[in-house]
Amino acid sequence: MIESSGISRRRVLTVAAGAAGAITGMAAIVGASTPAQAAKAPQKAVKYQDTPKGEARCDNCALFEAPSSCKSVDGTISPEGWCMVYAKKPA
Repeated sequence: MIESSGISRRRVLTVAAGAAGAITGMAAIVGASTPAQAAKAPQKAVKYQDTPKGEARCDNCALFEAPSSCKSVDGTISPEGWCMVYAKKPA
């Protein structure tokens, strides 16, 4: 005769499925945060322009990467340019 341990097969499968889902979810979160996999926005979507907007310009933006790229915007970026994701470098 087989003794019942009080844990059903359904409960074991439910816990296993939940654990697998949690691991998959964490892998997606960690993978999406790596710079190589992060998608950059198209210039048109952020209204990029080759001219500054007042004193706001790419070369004093925290996202600008000299000599001509951006952490958030795709394509070649002018140091004198500007877009909607502009974030002034901290003082």
